[in-house]
Amino acid sequence: MKIAATIANTLTRLTGVIQIVLGILFWTGNALGLIPIHILSGTVLVLSLWTLAILAARAGVQPGLVALALIWGLITVALGLTQDRIMVNSAHWIIQVVHLLVGIGAVGQAEALAARIKRAHLPEKTASDQSNQNRQTG
Repeated sequence: MKIAATIANTLTRLTGVIQIVLGILFWTGNALGLIPIHILSGTVLVLSLWTLAILAARAGVQPGLVALALIWGLITVALGLTQDRIMVNSAHWIIQVVHLLVGIGAVGQAEALAARIKRAHLPEKTASDQSNQNRQTG
């Protein structure tokens, strides 16, 4: 499970960077032909977030955090696929900023879930392990 979580977390980081770079290009009116790549990368990001949510549930992470990540992923997809039709006038920049913040939130949730998954799989130190370590370092 730890390897799967690491892979999913790495994918969210990688796709998050791709999303931000492409988003900046789009906001500046460049590379609009890469919008399908942006959509594909966003889909991979959300699928990775959902993978981490499922792994987190199996690792015993709080159900509320798992549910939030699952719902957040759904919101991310819905906003990403409909944002070009929301507030299409001069206020469209508001939707663009919301889209950016929702995407950053998805990456942040993935990071939090991955950290909790890894923490859940750390071996517990016993009192004798701790005293042995203290003797070795002291």
